[in-house]
Amino acid sequence: EWSRGLGDVYKRQVAILGLLLGGVYALMAAGLTLAFGVMRIVNLAHAAFIIASAYISFFAFEKLGIDPLLSVLFVMPIMFLFGVAVYQVLFRRIEGSKKFGEMTVLLTFGIAIMVEGLLGFVFTGIYRKAQPVYANESFILDGLFLPQGDILFIPKGQFYASLMSIVLLVGLWAFLRYSHTGYAIRATTQNRAAAQIVGVNVRRVSAISFGLSTALAGASGALMSYLFPFFPFRHWQWVAVLLALVVLGGMGSMKGAVIGALVLGVASSFVVDQIGPTWGPMTFYLALFLILLIRPQGLFGKEAPA
Repeated sequence: EWSRGLGDVYKRQVAILGLLLGGVYALMAAGLTLAFGVMRIVNLAHAAFIIASAYISFFAFEKLGIDPLLSVLFVMPIMFLFGVAVYQVLFRRIEGSKKFGEMTVLLTFGIAIMVEGLLGFVFTGIYRKAQPVYANESFILDGLFLPQGDILFIPKGQFYASLMSIVLLVGLWAFLRYSHTGYAIRATTQNRAAAQIVGVNVRRVSAISFGLSTALAGASGALMSYLFPFFPFRHWQWVAVLLALVVLGGMGSMKGAVIGALVLGVASSFVVDQIGPTWGPMTFYLALFLILLIRPQGLFGKEAPA
């Protein structure tokens, strides 16, 4: 009975770690699913933008002493402006093409290669990771919240990152639901042609949406700078993870991306615990394979018309 209780505590500990990481994964996936939902852009460069943002936050911490959590406040605006510029220069030229979706895959693949090469040239392939004080500290939950004798640990770094992710996701939800621009974005997501007919400037909305997408990548990169070791070529691993999250939830579904991130975050934590850390990414690859095989539109996506 004692060993069974200890096992339950251990499972709860693993589940907590998975949920905390799942919150960060949700923020990462939100930007990718926003770009697809509004403009049908499959942005393979999204993870490269996250890595680039991690470098900005890392050096802000190393050179200026700015906490990675606080660096979100200036990394997001920088990446928003960058995203708007990228859309205006590259995507606006092809937005009327019949092969727009296929062209965005090739275009963003090229952007990812360019960002990777630039980062590799400037920063080399050295692993980096910011080390704020709280990154190696934990909250301890004891008998005040749990049965007597049980103890749970909540890493402060992951907890703060998950909390920041929740705040940003709630802010995004409120913006999309209650602001005039948010109404326009949701209308464009539902039916681009109909939105244009009723007076929505879809080009402006698309540029803002892509800017918001890259701003979320910026926030994710700031959190990544102390949660995970990173280097320029690491973004390819994250591409598969992010695609698994948005495909599981349903391409273009913000709710699906969040739920998919939490589910796979917990599942990955248990796989890492039971089998080993090298098998963690396999959880996402397997989920991507199975969802494409069984339900291609994802859990909350709509089936494409025949």
